[in-house]
Parts: sequence; structure tokens; C-alpha cells
Amino acid sequence: MEGTASHVSRGWRGARDADAVTRGHGAHTPEELETLCEDAGLTRDAATLVALFEDGGVLVVGDDPPARGRDEIARATLALWDSGHLYVAAPLRVVQARDLALVVAERAINVVRRGSDGAWRYVIALQLSDAMTASGKEDALWET
Repeated sequence: MEGTASHVSRGWRGARDADAVTRGHGAHTPEELETLCEDAGLTRDAATLVALFEDGGVLVVGDDPPARGRDEIARATLALWDSGHLYVAAPLRVVQARDLALVVAERAINVVRRGSDGAWRYVIALQLSDAMTASGKEDALWET
């Protein structure tokens, strides 16, 4: 895991920075949120990526412990990028009920919510790891 100085140089200055990024902007639909997340990863823009999460959001990647809150999500994201992991927006199904939506992708399951400002943000983002998809563990999610 990198130190704080590296985080600053790569665009992350803390939770208040995330609020400034999305003020007046943000995803208008759950599908657009997925695209903005992919774009932030491709440009390595930590401030924008973290702003796509609610303040108390959770990111889980594979079997790693959950990253809770924007600061932990920023650290986890920077580590993922350093290891070559990029998120690819590929929603297969979006199920929306008012201000909540479930986004199911080939390698992710995300719960998103529309905030009072009208922008959609991640509440829970679960990304399946290569090991999980290769071993068939994701099939257990769909068994009845």
C-alpha cells in the first residue's frame, strides 16, 4: 500500500475533495455511473472515482476485506490500479426501484442509490476476482 504523499500526487486529498468533484455533476442513471467509474479508472482519477461512492460506501474486491468509506476506498483503488486491475463497465442487468438500483455485471454486483442532489452513487460495490470467476464461486450466488 502506498503512502499518503503518493495519494495526493495521484489526485486524492480526502473525503472533502470527493464532494467538490461531484458538486453539480454526477451520474444521471445507474448505467452512466458504471461508465463514469470505468472512465475514472482509465484516467487514474482517484478523486472522481471516490466521489462516485456514498460517504459510507463499501468496496469489496474478491476475497479482500471490505474498504469502507471514501478514504479506505481511495487506498484500495490505488492499490488495485498499481496491480493492473481496471474496472470494465459491462452491466448485464439493472433493476431499479425508485432511488435504489441493483447493477449486475459479468464480474460485479453493485448497489447504487440516487442522492438528494439527483446523482447516482455506489453504496456497495462487489467486484469478483479472477480467482472467484475461474473457480466458479460466482455460481454460488445464483444457486437456489
